[in-house]
Amino acid sequence: MDIKSVTGSLYRVKGWITFAGVLSIIQGAITAISIVGLLVAWLPIWMGVILLKTSKALADAHEHEDEAALNEALGRLALYFKILGILSLIGLVVAVLALIAGMLVPAFFAALQAAGS
Repeated sequence: MDIKSVTGSLYRVKGWITFAGVLSIIQGAITAISIVGLLVAWLPIWMGVILLKTSKALADAHEHEDEAALNEALGRLALYFKILGILSLIGLVVAVLALIAGMLVPAFFAALQAAGS
């Protein structure tokens, strides 16, 4: 198998993968500034580290035609997207619950006010 032909497209965007990883780590560091942020700050930092390691493994795979490095890079990329998918799903559920609560809470207080009048 010609590793360079397989890794070519990903290798060309290796810089963007690295950039996204660094931004994710910075986002995690900024999130960690608040007390509540400390609880979730590890997630973007972890995801950033995954992207940085993916970028390095892609470079190794492409430059040295290393199949093991390619498998490592693809495995890390898969892990990144699994985490991203899970977090996106959690965010969607929380948003829907917040929307429902935003509609029900004012109606609840309006009903309380009407009952008290």
